Amino acid sequence: MERSGIANLPLHPGHAPRWLFKRMVPLSREIIKIIEMEYGTDEVLRRLSDPYWFQAFSCVIGFDWHSSGTTTVTMGALKQALKPEDGLIVVGGKGAVSRRTPKEIENIGEEFSISSQKIEKLKYASKMVAKVDNTVLQDGYQLYHHAMVIDEHGRWVVIQQGMNEKSRYARRYHWLYGIKNFVNDPRSGIISDTLEKKVLDMSARKSEDARKVSVDIVNDNPQKLKNMIAEVKDRKQKTLDDFTGTKTLTMPWTINWSALFKAYEIQPRNYEELIGIKGIGPSTVRALAYIAEVIYGTEISWKDPVKYSFALGGKDGVPKPVDRRAYDKSIEILQLSIEEANIGGKEKLEMLKRLRRFVPP
Repeated sequence: MERSGIANLPLHPGHAPRWLFKRMVPLSREIIKIIEMEYGTDEVLRRLSDPYWFQAFSCVIGFDWHSSGTTTVTMGALKQALKPEDGLIVVGGKGAVSRRTPKEIENIGEEFSISSQKIEKLKYASKMVAKVDNTVLQDGYQLYHHAMVIDEHGRWVVIQQGMNEKSRYARRYHWLYGIKNFVNDPRSGIISDTLEKKVLDMSARKSEDARKVSVDIVNDNPQKLKNMIAEVKDRKQKTLDDFTGTKTLTMPWTINWSALFKAYEIQPRNYEELIGIKGIGPSTVRALAYIAEVIYGTEISWKDPVKYSFALGGKDGVPKPVDRRAYDKSIEILQLSIEEANIGGKEKLEMLKRLRRFVPP
């Protein structure tokens, strides 16, 4: 297993409006179903474990482009959206719901016919990743959200989030199945825009004895430890990313939206791609292009997740209000594409792939 990524997100109060959440559920389901159809459940789990892709996915389905709710609300939508017949189930959630995770894991045994031995391993994995990020890793963030996505083969990804009241940031942690040693993770690491004096991580890279390495780091020259903690304003300073390869996504509090509009607003040049679909306007074209990029794009294209908030808009009207008509039309088109693909016709899915090129690089 690897702790496959970390994201730092500003803490935002409030709730997802009902009109938006009821659309997030079907749109997230159709996107995940297409990825599963094209690449399998293993690829769905791998993408969910990538903090950049997850952030892009959250923006595409219309939630805030950078707030802590991109974790909790997106996972809440997926929990409602994914059913056993999809080959994927979400367990856990926010606050008290997270404490029901072991029982919910037991319940999926019957749904997926997973052996009792695998169920116990899933429960153990859920417990240990929470323990590692809440206790073994002491970075000032206390977990308040823990969700696990499990496929029909017993493979899994964990997406959990901690809160730091002092810095007003939440930190999201991604874990991918394949565990060998929970406290000896060769891909783990941490980076933060907040100036923490010390970060104790007992799952340091290239360590056969993680506890020994942690003790060595703490007792060594403090300057070495300081050099491993990210200072965002000093771009010349190396961070733990440089040493561990861990993916880290830090979202700023503010952004120059006018500049992004110029860079990211799509102006389709060729309507030949739209012949297969009747009655679609430019707004839906743009939305579908971004959705297609999230489904078929390459890893490098997710490095700037902010741009995907231009797909349908955001909850708070940033960078633009949610276009409900385009949202509903996008869901309808994806559902129709899946239905046709299931009976042997993939023309609309091929059209969706071609729309990808309308998204700016």
